Amino acid sequence: MLFRLLDQFQIDPVGALISLAAFAVALIVGITVHEFSHAWSATQLGDYTARGQGRLSLNPVRHLDPLGTILILVAGFGWGRPTPVTPSNIRIGERPGMALVALAGPISNMIVATLAALPFRLGTVSFGGGIDSLFLQSLVLWNIVLAVFNLLPIAPLDGFKVVLGILPRTAAAVFERTERFGMVILLVAVLADAVFSVGILSRILIPAIGVLRQLLLGV
Repeated sequence: MLFRLLDQFQIDPVGALISLAAFAVALIVGITVHEFSHAWSATQLGDYTARGQGRLSLNPVRHLDPLGTILILVAGFGWGRPTPVTPSNIRIGERPGMALVALAGPISNMIVATLAALPFRLGTVSFGGGIDSLFLQSLVLWNIVLAVFNLLPIAPLDGFKVVLGILPRTAAAVFERTERFGMVILLVAVLADAVFSVGILSRILIPAIGVLRQLLLGV
């Protein structure tokens, strides 16, 4: 991401700064809302761990991880601070409870994307317009990206806990064994795309992102 912006900066420095600002705002909003939603849903289900650590907040400082944020800017891949959850405190049971807490993050990103798309749908903002159009389009795109990426069924992403929560107990026990390899699998897949252009993740993510963007924006 950063390298593309550096190339753009040589041609159009003002446009590059605006693009960087739009990306940064979308990133901050997306991660903050995502992690807040984990904390909020866990609290509603009876676990107050995140609330006790000040994570039931829309203050970005509570949720952004410095290294994860830098990597997103530089490499297009990073993370926020994981929201602490104590599964045994969840009233409806650990597996279904953790699935709901995990699902709350991607759902919140889709809500943000939908709200950001409304001005285009209502005709109050036009594509190719001013700075407001760029910022809103960035909010739509990057919140969709956060939602889709986090739903991949690979630990430690939210999709892993969602699948773990909906599988029958026997199948879940087998699937749970993949957790120890999840980070390695994820890093290999990301690097294969970023460095070698293999397209392991992009073949899954790009079509899904495109469909959701079309659905929300109509273009």
